[in-house]
Amino acid sequence: MEFLVKKMKTSAIIVILLFVSVNMFAQQAVINAFKKSYELEKKGDFKKAAEEMKKVYDAQSYEINLRLGWLDYQAGLFTESASYYKKAVTLMPYSEEAKFGLIYPKAALGKWDEVINLYNKILVNNPNNTTANYRLGLIYYGHKDYSKAYKYFNKVVNLYPFGYDGLLMFAWTNFQLGKLREAKVLFNKVLMYSPNDKSALEGLNLIK
Repeated sequence: MEFLVKKMKTSAIIVILLFVSVNMFAQQAVINAFKKSYELEKKGDFKKAAEEMKKVYDAQSYEINLRLGWLDYQAGLFTESASYYKKAVTLMPYSEEAKFGLIYPKAALGKWDEVINLYNKILVNNPNNTTANYRLGLIYYGHKDYSKAYKYFNKVVNLYPFGYDGLLMFAWTNFQLGKLREAKVLFNKVLMYSPNDKSALEGLNLIK
C-alpha cells in the first residue's frame, strides 16, 4: 500500500512538471513571436509581423489581441483590426489602451458615432483623461458644434493650463463663440508658449 501511495505521488509530480514545462515552452514561444513581430514592424512589414503573432494566437490573450489590432491597423486592414481590438476590450473592459486602439480603425472607417461613444466610455471611468477630452473637443470643433467643443477644451485647459494644444484650440473655440476677450487672452498665452505661433497670431489679427 505504501508503495502504491509513493508511486501515485511520483506520478502526480511528473504530471505537474510536464504541465509546467509545456506551459513554459508555450510562454517562451509567445515571447519569441512578440520579439519577431517587433523586428518586422520596424522594417515596415506589418503583415508578416501579424503572421508571427497568429502562429501563437490565443483568443483569451489580451496582449496578443491588442498587438494584432495594432498591426492590422498599420497594414490598413481596418475591419480586422477593429475585430481584434474589440476582443481585447471584451477581455479587459476597463482598459483605456484597448479602447484608444479600437478608435484608430473606427476613425479610419469613418464610424464617428462609434468613435465618440468610445471616448465617452473612457471618460466614464476616467473623467479627467486629457487625450479623450481633447480629441472629443476636436471632433465637435470639426463639426462646428463649438458649444460642445468648449466643454471638452475647457476641461483640458483646467488640467493643463499651459499646454499648447489645449490653449490654442480653446482660444479658437472662444473665438468661434464670439467670446473675443477670452480668446485674446488665450491666444496671448499661446504666444508665451510659442512666441511666433502662426495660428495664435492669425487669431489675434482677426480679433483686431
